[in-house]
Amino acid sequence: MERTPYVKTNPDDLSHYLDVAREAALKAGVVLKEHFGKISTSMINEKAQNDYVTIVDKKSEDIIKDHIKSHFTNHDIMAEESPAERHSSRFLWIIDPLDGTMNYIHGLPSFAISIALAIEENLAMGLIYEPLRENLYSAIRGHGSFKNGKRIHVSSSETLRTILIATGFPFRIKDIIDPYLKVFKDLFLRAAGIRRGGSACLDLAHTAEGIFGGFFECALSPWDIAAGALLVEEAGGVVTDFAGKNQYLKTGNIIAAPGKFSVRCSRSFGQRFRINRHHPGRYHPQLFFTFFCRESYRAD
Repeated sequence: MERTPYVKTNPDDLSHYLDVAREAALKAGVVLKEHFGKISTSMINEKAQNDYVTIVDKKSEDIIKDHIKSHFTNHDIMAEESPAERHSSRFLWIIDPLDGTMNYIHGLPSFAISIALAIEENLAMGLIYEPLRENLYSAIRGHGSFKNGKRIHVSSSETLRTILIATGFPFRIKDIIDPYLKVFKDLFLRAAGIRRGGSACLDLAHTAEGIFGGFFECALSPWDIAAGALLVEEAGGVVTDFAGKNQYLKTGNIIAAPGKFSVRCSRSFGQRFRINRHHPGRYHPQLFFTFFCRESYRAD
């Protein structure tokens, strides 16, 4: 199984990047809190079916980008609500200024800011900030994951029936909803419960701190999962795509959980359930259960 390579970078430098990300997130968080519960229809635009953006998303993104650029002029930036800014840098900031926009629009207090830094295409630093609860999750490659300054770890549960699993529904790709519901049912019958929170980055943060015993979703964007994936890995978990490799940022398909997955099951799963943004593929429920559950948890 592929693991994300260790980034050989001075930890002091990475701490500086984390400080800048924290400052940016706190500034943007003020705007999110100010407008929460006050969103009118005139402040909302539909990017695609069931995919919305508000003026608050854009304000938050501008604040974060401006703060980062004030410190690192030539760094590349990939953000959800604007075209990528490329300067041929080895540094790439990956930003979601408001993950959980639909929740935010409807007054549901489950949303966050996600900021990650990749160095030479490897995730090196990640931060997730939950403004309403003032929870700040952070990770530096090789130095662990933290929530509000305290070390966090993935779940230590050993049985599937004792854990909660988080997921999201692939609203961008309607034709895979049937196989996806089969996955949902298969896990529903075996796990303690399944939760759909509406913010992938928060689902990953909660997996990193052991609230959820696992998370899976498909057809996501890099800014949805970059910071959260690093949090899970640094908290002792394993993050892969649906083929058991570390290409989740490229495929948009992600599985995150404690423990070590079987390479054999990973490869078989990839052959049976080829989900990406263009090809929905086929679902094999027992194989998915074997891949996601039996390799990490006892099913009793």
